[in-house]
Amino acid sequence: MKLPTSANFFKQIPEATESERIETLFESLGFRVERIVSLGQASADGFWYDQPEDEWVMVLEGRARLEIAEPSKIVELAAGDWLSLPANCRHRVTWTDPERPTVWLAVHGNR
Repeated sequence: MKLPTSANFFKQIPEATESERIETLFESLGFRVERIVSLGQASADGFWYDQPEDEWVMVLEGRARLEIAEPSKIVELAAGDWLSLPANCRHRVTWTDPERPTVWLAVHGNR
């Protein structure tokens, strides 16, 4: 039997000075919840995420910019903004705030 767990999302935010930090906070049948911390990181030139599952992301702190491949679109995200990315929606992070951490909540799930 699994026991309930709890924590504070904003406690112990990992440093992201060297690279973006991704932590799986919860995983169950068909979905995964992650905390992502960025500090000036962006996708490598020419790299596109093309994930087999749906993804929903929200910026809780900081700012970021994403590029969607089709239809071609740039999306600016600030605290409170969220974006739904269907499976196989090619996208990339083109910019995150280099001055302060960008803290994301990401939920990945299968249809």
